[in-house]
Amino acid sequence: MSKIVLVTGASSGLGQAIAERLAAQGHTVFGTTRLPKGDVGKVRMIALDVTDDFSVTRAINQVIAAAGRIDVLINNAGVGICGAVEDTGLDEVRRQMETNFFGTVRTIHAVIPHMRAQGAGRIINVSSLAGLVSLPFQAYYSASKFALEALNEALRMELSGTGIDSTNINPGDFRTGFTAARVFTRQALSGPNATQLTTTVGMYERDENKGADPALVAELAARLVVQRKVSVRYSVGRFDQRLMVLVKRAIPAWVFERMMKVVYAIK
Repeated sequence: MSKIVLVTGASSGLGQAIAERLAAQGHTVFGTTRLPKGDVGKVRMIALDVTDDFSVTRAINQVIAAAGRIDVLINNAGVGICGAVEDTGLDEVRRQMETNFFGTVRTIHAVIPHMRAQGAGRIINVSSLAGLVSLPFQAYYSASKFALEALNEALRMELSGTGIDSTNINPGDFRTGFTAARVFTRQALSGPNATQLTTTVGMYERDENKGADPALVAELAARLVVQRKVSVRYSVGRFDQRLMVLVKRAIPAWVFERMMKVVYAIK
C-alpha cells in the first residue's frame, strides 16, 4: 500500500537515499531540509528546521494540508560533533542535543496528534550503532543517540493500543557526507586530547570512507514502512560493527572497554 511519508534531513546522505527509494516504490514522500532548492525527482522537498518549534509545526501542517495525513515519520536529521568531553563547551553540547534528540522529540510531538486522529501511524528514528556502543571523542554524539534508544523504548509502550508504533534504525558506518560534515569543537584540535583525537578520528574516517552502501539503509527503511509490525530496533551495516553490539552484551564491561581501546589505539 502506498504511504504518505515525511523524511527529515532528506537533502543528502542516508535521508536522501531513504526518500528516493520510497518515492521510487510509489510512496508519496515529503523530504525536509532547512533551505530547500526545489523538489528532487519524485521527492517533494519542504522547509523544516528541527531545532525550531514553529518550523516543525508548519512543516507537519503543510504535509497534512497537501496529502490529508501522515502515515510514516522518519526522523533522520542530525549532526555529529567531535571533541573530547572536557574540550567541548556546553553551547556545543546543547547544539548536538538540540538537533539529534530534541529535534526528534519536536517532530514526534507534532505528528502524534494527527496519527492518533487517524488511528494509525509509524515513527522510524534513524539512530546509530553509536547509540548502543559509545565512541571516544564523539561522546556527545553517542549520548544523543543513546537518548533516542531510551526514548523509543518508552514511546513504544506508551503508544500501545493506539495503532501507532515506533522503531529505531541503527546504522554503522556508511559512505555518506557525514565524514565531510563532521564538526570539530572549538578546542578539539588544540586541547590536551588533540593528538589522541587525531589518531582515533582518523580511524573513524577510514572506516566511514570504506563504509557500506547507503542503499542498505534505504532498503531496510522501505521494508519497515510497509511491514505489519516492527521490533524495537534494527541494526544495519558491516557485520563486524554490528557484532560489537552483541559482544558488548556478552562480556564484562571492563573487558569490552579494553577491546575498544585496542581497536581505536587509545593508550
